[in-house]
Amino acid sequence: MSQIEARIDREIELIKRGATEIIHVSELREKIKRSIETNSSLKIKAGFDPTAPDLHLGHTVLLQKLKHFQDLGHQVIFLIGDYTAMIGDPSGQSETRKMLTRDEVEKNAETYKRQVFKILDPEKTVVRFNSEWLSRLSGLDILELGSRQTVARMLERDDFSKRFKENREITILEFYYPLIQGYDSVAIKADVEIGGTDQRFNLLMGRTIQKRYGLEEQIVITLPLLEGTDGIKKMSKSLGNYIGIEELPHDIFGKAMSIPDQLMLRYYELLTSRNLEEIKEMHPMEAKKMLAFELVERFHGRQAAQEALEDFKKKFTKREFPEEPDAVVSLSPEDVDVKDGKASIGIVRLISKTGLVKSNGEARRLITAGAIDIEGKKIEDPDEMVRFEPGKSYRLKIGKRRFALVSYEG
Repeated sequence: MSQIEARIDREIELIKRGATEIIHVSELREKIKRSIETNSSLKIKAGFDPTAPDLHLGHTVLLQKLKHFQDLGHQVIFLIGDYTAMIGDPSGQSETRKMLTRDEVEKNAETYKRQVFKILDPEKTVVRFNSEWLSRLSGLDILELGSRQTVARMLERDDFSKRFKENREITILEFYYPLIQGYDSVAIKADVEIGGTDQRFNLLMGRTIQKRYGLEEQIVITLPLLEGTDGIKKMSKSLGNYIGIEELPHDIFGKAMSIPDQLMLRYYELLTSRNLEEIKEMHPMEAKKMLAFELVERFHGRQAAQEALEDFKKKFTKREFPEEPDAVVSLSPEDVDVKDGKASIGIVRLISKTGLVKSNGEARRLITAGAIDIEGKKIEDPDEMVRFEPGKSYRLKIGKRRFALVSYEG
């Protein structure tokens, strides 16, 4: 394998991280190869409509991917859709969107510029506003743009199709949103466009419009929509399950600690560049603390992160777990199952080893009632196996008033 091919493979590997779909990988390889051979950068586009003033972690999924491209030496174009925001993107909407005023859009756009550089390198980022070119289009230009696509193709989009079948209103203005977003890619001559999975139709429209204006088609990369702190629905300010990037450090830390354990790996994959195999080996509580620390550090600095960590320990760890627990248990090799060098023990057996319950039956009832947690992680499955690292102590809370410190020496 040549050095160029090896470099392309490395770039593709990073670009694929967390991506839902790349259209098409073969074309992306050719673009990267050309950029290496000509010592030029690819133009990476991501558009943000400033329809609300605050960004949250859901928005930073795209920003993190843009940073990956920056780290690879490509040019990131952070496109603020000040013009399209006044139309309102109908993606996933069941009703016609309310148009924003110019003042609302400009105010929100200013906050976006301030917030994105908490992740992106300002020296390697080009900020553009699509009003630069869209406001100069004549009426004839707009009509010509409309001629580049058919109504039948527009109705392939799920939200339009559903509203059409249900005889609900769709304005011609809404039809223009995907066309105008596609025209942005023409004006920028984008090589790659990134967006959420809900933007797939619009991103593909960019490829179509570029081709019809005689340009090489952009690569489309879709990224998943990040679940909020409830672990179920898409992160959204209106649902209250969001972590805002300009929230106070202790609020960011506390909210990050409330993320369900099963989402830890997903958050690390989409929001960081850390090795995922190492995260898999970590205890969920430790992984959560590290993520919370990293998020606060990213948005507020290391000192603020350290203070937020100490504040969390004081409020939750030290207050809830006494200095002198009711029981101190040191597990022996006979107490645990060892497989591939990892020790584990059934949660019912572990609780019984503390001597703080009368029977296995009581232990099971406490577990199913949600009254057991280890290191802040609630255990609700009586059949769950608890993994231990040799030489490390774990805080076990049984109900509201019983505490045990458990360790395995190996």
